[in-house]
Amino acid sequence: MKPFIVVCDGMDKTIFESLQSTTEFDVHPEPKLSQDQIKELLPKANALVIRSATSVKEEYLNLAPNLKYVIRAGAGTDNIDKVECQNRDVKVSNTPGANNNSAAEHAIALMMTVLRKTAAASATMKSGGWDKSKFTGNELANKKVGIVGFGQIGKIVAKRLAGFEPEVLFFDPFCESSDMPYCKKAETVEQIFSECDIITIHTPLMDATKGLVSKEMISKMQPHAILINAARGGIADEDAVYEALKEGKIRGAGFDVFATEPLEADSKLRELDNIVLTPHLGAATEEAQLRVGEMAVHQLREFFLNNNLLNEVRA
Repeated sequence: MKPFIVVCDGMDKTIFESLQSTTEFDVHPEPKLSQDQIKELLPKANALVIRSATSVKEEYLNLAPNLKYVIRAGAGTDNIDKVECQNRDVKVSNTPGANNNSAAEHAIALMMTVLRKTAAASATMKSGGWDKSKFTGNELANKKVGIVGFGQIGKIVAKRLAGFEPEVLFFDPFCESSDMPYCKKAETVEQIFSECDIITIHTPLMDATKGLVSKEMISKMQPHAILINAARGGIADEDAVYEALKEGKIRGAGFDVFATEPLEADSKLRELDNIVLTPHLGAATEEAQLRVGEMAVHQLREFFLNNNLLNEVRA
């Protein structure tokens, strides 16, 4: 019997159609399934390919007695209950690296949007305004940029910033140095927050990083500084961010990720005009969708046809 694969969360449909055409798999590659549609398919699913919109937690696992494999098309797996998957012998993989460039570029896009106030300026233009003096911004060139988390994405951010001639401080307990001469390791993460003009977060969400951007940490920032989070929701204390922005303790922020997603309609962050909000778009490029799809297809073939588990993620 062919493995039944459910593809969720709006990935490139044609890649998975090509998988089905091999006659070795039965694939349900809709462009985007609702959570109710996914639940209907779970009883016969042998594998799920998900992005950030679908959470594979106990409720879903209870509905999927035949599930053998979950692929997170992306790097972060905090939307998967990995302990429960291990208890049920459901294997979990991710697609490391496929989204890295898109995520890094989005962080830089948020920096530029916050610094130059382009989103707010565009909104006023479309409503008939021409408020040129209201939108005086700041340059990115020659700024001191702090990168918290200097893994693959953090390093790409640093590399892409090179043309702006920045001074980059990074902090990462697993990285001691950089081959980019303008990048230096900070002694502490507190140094990043106290010295840098721009602070951008690129750590995974784990016990050590949950709530890392706390009220105390934000209080160390300079009044002209901006904060960027295109990593994971839950790393930053959103109430503390709101308070700092509302009271003018920091200049601005750009957030792509939130502790609860979708962001609540009544979130206080929506009230502010000095924060740019995007709906978890870090990996939402055609190029990234193509790469993660290709990696997921390769992993599915290896797992079900060759009994080979690639890029396993354990609790």
